[in-house]
Amino acid sequence: MRKFHEKPNLYLGQISIKVTNIEKSLAFYQKIIGFQIIPQNEREVTLSADGVTPLLTIVQPNEVHPKENRTTGLYHFALLLPTRADLASFLRHVVDKKITIGASDHLVSEAIYLDDPDGNGIEVYCDRPASDWIWTNGEVEMTTNPLDSESLFAENDAGWNGLPKNTTMGHIHLHVADLEETEKFYVSGLGYKVVSHYPGALFVSTGGYHHHVGLNIWKGTGIPAPDENSVGLNWYTIVFANEGVRKETVKNLKNIGTQVVKYQDHYMTTDPSGNKIQLVV
Repeated sequence: MRKFHEKPNLYLGQISIKVTNIEKSLAFYQKIIGFQIIPQNEREVTLSADGVTPLLTIVQPNEVHPKENRTTGLYHFALLLPTRADLASFLRHVVDKKITIGASDHLVSEAIYLDDPDGNGIEVYCDRPASDWIWTNGEVEMTTNPLDSESLFAENDAGWNGLPKNTTMGHIHLHVADLEETEKFYVSGLGYKVVSHYPGALFVSTGGYHHHVGLNIWKGTGIPAPDENSVGLNWYTIVFANEGVRKETVKNLKNIGTQVVKYQDHYMTTDPSGNKIQLVV
């Protein structure tokens, strides 16, 4: 399943989120989720599953304030575990820790949902074999059914020892203000393909994955972007196959009227709902 999160696919690299208390958040992400620290300073910490590859950065901005309701931004970021046995260990761990969770079977995957101390949404999931996914007219079948926790527990009785080293950032799911203009940005601009329509949502990917990005209007249409210092998404990265593909994508984004800013090693753009994206190679 790792092939969906490798070049030449447009996969996610790293997520950066804003929190109100870096120490409290760090304790949660280490003890509950099982991340390792890479670098850190007083107001910013980068976290990894293998001690090398950055997956999540948590930042405490100056004058930060709690998460705003009815704004665009992060619904959840999703950590993809290598095996179903890993998900079983994680489920047992969060139940033992008395963490409030949600749990769903999406046909293509099995997922556990929880929030960090600031209400930033997290999904921890494992994929079913891609050969079991059902595709009809270019769209993959996904739904939300209850998770069969008994079957999952039967998969593995081992304890949780933190995120497995080959955990990846499987996807991100965002609140947006308008699905039509959002689809134009992600498909005509970034080069994703729509692989599923869902009530009030659409899912896009490359390489035949069930989704690298989820986008929904479940908070309503026309909602504003959050304040710069609000808890929530800071930015996320999309990894491109090579510089040529990235330059072509930048050109496509500019052709649809999107601003793209060049920095030393990456480009930065913003989707129509204010979600910031780093374009990296």
